[in-house]
Amino acid sequence: MDDDRARELLTAERRRIEQALDRLRPQDDSEPADEYDPANLAADLYQEELDEGRTEDLREQLAAVERAEQRLADGAYGLSIESGRPIPDERLEAVPTAELTVDEERA
Repeated sequence: MDDDRARELLTAERRRIEQALDRLRPQDDSEPADEYDPANLAADLYQEELDEGRTEDLREQLAAVERAEQRLADGAYGLSIESGRPIPDERLEAVPTAELTVDEERA
């Protein structure tokens, strides 16, 4: 895969992740909270925990983008970090942050 296409894919992936993170930031809806309603408290707690998990997952994805950008800068993008074998372009199109070949990931 050429560097320009790789850069394009990684930029789009970074943008997708950053937008998703922005949507997960707490927002004030200007509604007074009903602090004494157990159903509301439970729903709020569930949503907060769900959002925390999604935020952690998105941060891990962002770290993968940063590693891929570094490999691109180092001239190693598209090569397995385990074996050094080329990762097929089709895989990189689907998963721009791929660090391993499909076979290596399965193992």
